[in-house]
This record gives sequence, structure tokens and C-alpha cells, in this order.
Amino acid sequence: MKIIIVGTAYPMRGAFAQLNAILYSYLSKKYDVKIYSFIRQYPKLLFPGKTQEEKGDELVKVPEDRNVISIDSINPFNWISVGKKIGREKADLIIFRYWIPFFAPCFAVISYFAKKNSNAKVLLICDNVIPHEKRPGDTFLTKNVFNQADYFLVQSKSVEDDLLKFSKGKPYKVSFHPLYNIFGEKLSKVDAREFIRKEYGVDIINEKVILFFGYIRKYKGLSYLLKAMPGILKNNDVKLLVVGEFYDNEEQYSQEIKDLGLENNVFVLSDFVPNEKVRYFFSASDVVILPYSSATQSGITHIAHFYDKPVIATNVGGLAESVIDGKTGLVIQPESPEAIADAVTKFYNEHLEEEFSANVAEEKKKYDWDNFVKDIEDLTKISKSNSN
Repeated sequence: MKIIIVGTAYPMRGAFAQLNAILYSYLSKKYDVKIYSFIRQYPKLLFPGKTQEEKGDELVKVPEDRNVISIDSINPFNWISVGKKIGREKADLIIFRYWIPFFAPCFAVISYFAKKNSNAKVLLICDNVIPHEKRPGDTFLTKNVFNQADYFLVQSKSVEDDLLKFSKGKPYKVSFHPLYNIFGEKLSKVDAREFIRKEYGVDIINEKVILFFGYIRKYKGLSYLLKAMPGILKNNDVKLLVVGEFYDNEEQYSQEIKDLGLENNVFVLSDFVPNEKVRYFFSASDVVILPYSSATQSGITHIAHFYDKPVIATNVGGLAESVIDGKTGLVIQPESPEAIADAVTKFYNEHLEEEFSANVAEEKKKYDWDNFVKDIEDLTKISKSNSN
């Protein structure tokens, strides 16, 4: 049984590169697996970050001969060539990870030529169906690539609802987002905070600490969290760590911090965090907060849960599906600084950290990668083909 994973991979950075590498590692225990990855993922003009390449270590090693760096996202002739090349591999299953319509033409063409030259079936793992930031043509592009798919795997009920607006009759399965288990083991708060003090000059050794982590875009609601901070500080002296690269106007947030008088309580580390340093921020925090105004699901929740951290999240998209209100965290209404302030105050005043963390440690067992792989096998029937 041969499987091709098409999508971003090391040395490209980010969550999808990490997820594809983890998926490769689990599938390759039983199957012949390759990744076809990007030589160019985004044109520089369209990429809002500082670099598209990982600055840290490759945490899940994919052998060089198993990572075929070949796809140019903006060259249609390249798509045809790569599709034909994948077709010659005679794969049984081709897995695409789909999250924004920008990649729809590329993936559709590759799928078409790969299937034309083989008997391969195509599975789309849909992190999103409808993008967070909508643009003209999204619906047309999404329908185009979905026409090439034979199966769909979605990771939240909200994405399932979106899928059914675009595709009816094709087999699909809901399989919840597995944990990020690649960033290293949890550290004690003392050790993690000491590292942050030495490495970044931020002293939170004896503080109450809430963490906002990941790319900073408007829909992630950081502005609502900043507006909530004065209400939070009325009841508890809390420090907010904002850790991630700005894909939005950083100056706007800096000015908001000044206007609200939060300079002593909000620490902004505005850069992409290398893989090997991620665990320090989660280990150092008491609770992770996701004040998003829209979402499907978030990998941040599943990093937090790996480190047994409670999550305060807004009730948008699939976020509430992975946070059990009153058990593993708190679920609040979106776009409400008051709701954020009330939740953080409740978390500290009722001393919920120990109870919630223990519940997370138990609950996270169901987000296992072996379960995710089994769902792929059950959906596509590859395990039966492999046994013949």
C-alpha cells in the first residue's frame, strides 16, 4: 500500500508542516509513504510573515528521499508535472491537507493528473472549508478542488457543517484534531519561567500568567483580550504573555497596550517561536486563552492539552468542541472583553487550575494519533487493501 501526502513540510515552517510530518511518522509504520512538499508555498508579496522557513529544529524527521520538495504554488506547468510524477508513483491513496482556497487550483490540477495516470484515490483533510478571511472566488475554487476528492476528513462539527454545503454524497468522517506531541515534555513552571527570564528578559517567576500564543490576526481577538485586561487586573495581578508573529498591524496593538496602561502587565514577544522553545511558554502558563471572533478548530488548544493546560476559549466554530466548559476550561461568548475578564477572574478566584489540569490530563487521551490514523483507514479502506 503506497500513500502520498501532498502539502507543506520541513524546511517550511508552521503547524501544517508539523502535522504532515507527524502523520507521515504514524502512517509509515504500516505503509509505504512519501511527502510531496513545496519549493515555494507562498509568493513573497502574499506572505505576511517574516520568513516561510523553520528557524528551529526538525522535530519529526522525514528522510530526504521521502520528502520530495517539488511543488510551486503559483506555477500551473509545475502542477501538471508534479501531478504526472505522483501518478507514476502508482500510489493507492493521495492525502491533501486543505485549509485555504489559495491552494485549490494547485491541488485540483495535481489531483487530476495524478488520478489520470494511476488508480489513486484522493483524501482531503479539511482544517477549514470556509476560510477565516473570505475573498471573492473562494466558493468557486473550493468546489473545483472538492470535485477531485473521493473522501473528506474534517476535524470539528463546524467544519462538517461547512463541508456539507459544498459536497454531498461523498464519504467523509469527523475525526477530532489530534494532539501536538512533538515539542518536548512538560517542564515545571519554575524551570520554564526561569528559561523565559534568561532567554527573553521577561520576569514572570512568581506571577499569575495567562498565555495568548500563535500568529496574530484580527479574527484571533487579541484586541478583545487587551480590552479585558483592566477588568482582570481589578481582581488579580495577572501577567499576559502574547507570543507569536504579527500578521496584523503590530503598532495598533502596541498603541492599545499604551492607551490602556498595560505596559507592566502585557509582555509581547512578537516573533515566530522555534519548535524547540514552544514548550517553555505552555509550561510557564497557568491557562491558555483563545479569544477568537471566528474559528473552525485551533491547534493551539491541542498544544495546550498536551501540556495539561486548561483553556479559556470563545464559543465559535469548533473551539468549544475541544474545551469542556467547567471541566477542562471555560467557554465564553465571543467579542466580549467583559466575558473574558469574568472568566479569568473566575479561574483564579475559584482556584480552578489544579482541577482543570487533572481533567485535561484524562480527557486528552481521546485525541490520540493512532485513533486519527484508524479513522483514515476506516474511511478509505486502505487497511483492508493492505492486508490483501
